[in-house]
Amino acid sequence: MKRVSLSVLMAIALSICGLSNAFANQELATAKNCMACHAIDHKVVGPGYQDVAKKYVGDAGAQARLATKILKGGGGVWGPIPMPANTQVNEAEANQLATWVLSLK
Repeated sequence: MKRVSLSVLMAIALSICGLSNAFANQELATAKNCMACHAIDHKVVGPGYQDVAKKYVGDAGAQARLATKILKGGGGVWGPIPMPANTQVNEAEANQLATWVLSLK
């Protein structure tokens, strides 16, 4: 009998329920160590993702800028602590994470 991983079963169950996008991206953020400095609803080292989403409501260029910041790092927007580049994330993952963060408003 083949073994099926828990993450595969969760992905199937979540997609059936229509929740896969939100959880898949939180899983990606956790897997890529984003959650070491960020939380969804409060500041850790960096801002909470809901605060980021609120800041950029109505900003058509926000997704691209956030994806770039995830890839290359940046600073000056949320205080003196710069965000380092996330070398574990590729361009597609950075775009997926940025889109997810902006959906949390």
